[in-house]
Amino acid sequence: MANLKYSRQRESIKQFLASRKDHPTADTIYVNIRREYPHISLGTVYRNLALLTDIGEIIKITAGDGVDRYDYDTSQHHHFICRECHCVKDLAMENIDYIKDAAQQSFHGLIERYSANFYGICDECLEKESLKSEISS
Repeated sequence: MANLKYSRQRESIKQFLASRKDHPTADTIYVNIRREYPHISLGTVYRNLALLTDIGEIIKITAGDGVDRYDYDTSQHHHFICRECHCVKDLAMENIDYIKDAAQQSFHGLIERYSANFYGICDECLEKESLKSEISS
C-alpha cells in the first residue's frame, strides 16, 4: 500500500508481533506498546491491527473465546487452538494444499488462500488435567 502514511506506533506494533510466536491479543499488544508510547490508546492499537490485517501484513486469528489474536507470520501455515485455554500455536506439518485444489474443483470462482485450524486440548492443559486427576485419586 504505497499511499500509507508512516506511523511509528504501527511499526512498533509490527515489531512487537514479529518478536512473538504466541499470537498475542490486542490487549497484550496494547500493554506492551504503552511501554514505548505511554499515550497510545487502545483504539489506536485496534485501528492499526485492523489496517495491518486489511493490507495483509499480519493475520487475525479467531480462537473461539471472543478475543482475536494476531500473527506476524503471513506465510501459508496452520494453527492449533486449545478449547480449554484458547492458546493458539503454529503447527509444523506437511503441505496440505490438496485441500485448496479439491475445493477449487467444486467452486467456479478463484480460491486464493485457505486456512486450516485444528481444535483440541493443548499439552499444557492435558498435563493440568492429569495432575488434577492424580490429586483427586
